[in-house]
Amino acid sequence: MKNALIFDLDGTLWDSSRQCAGAWTEALSRTEAARIVTAEDMHRFMGKTMEQIADMLLPDIEKTRRAGLMQLCTNEEYSYLEVHHGELYGGTEDVLKKLRGEYRLFIVCNSLDGYVQLFLRTMGLGEYFEDYEMWGRTMLPKGENIKLVMERNGVTHAAYIGDTDGDRAAAEQAGIPFIHAAYGFGAVDTAAAVIGSIKELPAAAERIFGKGE
Repeated sequence: MKNALIFDLDGTLWDSSRQCAGAWTEALSRTEAARIVTAEDMHRFMGKTMEQIADMLLPDIEKTRRAGLMQLCTNEEYSYLEVHHGELYGGTEDVLKKLRGEYRLFIVCNSLDGYVQLFLRTMGLGEYFEDYEMWGRTMLPKGENIKLVMERNGVTHAAYIGDTDGDRAAAEQAGIPFIHAAYGFGAVDTAAAVIGSIKELPAAAERIFGKGE
């Protein structure tokens, strides 16, 4: 059985912060919660659940209203990203092509349902990943979703690749090594391996698992 690599999405495989910030600003401009959302704001939100992001973005709005506003933002974001795609980190598809011969590949992130599907569709990367999970489908913490993906796919050995300390904590919760994508949006104190580019991932995975299955 092959070892598995489980990926975070934002800050690890692509950067959609600029596009999402514009879409959220447009969506909120049509509501009582109008405000400007920047790419830097989106960086702060990476790795958080939508409930946590709502607390950060809309602290002045009644909690009962926040979920509806975040749904408006998400709808606008998805429509925008269908046309104005996020940006893959350089070399991502070449790395995935190389990795899938030696590893099973998965995605687990904290997005709403539909985001991973949009990513795979617009980037044309669906063939590389066997399965994926996200907070919006299960309402489970990322560590639990990692374990869920491993269990339903019969994975016993895996590593998680992400860019934030929340990703590190999720890997720890799932009981698997963490590879820090230091080119992303977060700082991490400890990791089994650190990569400054996704192109460094094959070598990092080999150091963790050894060569071959």
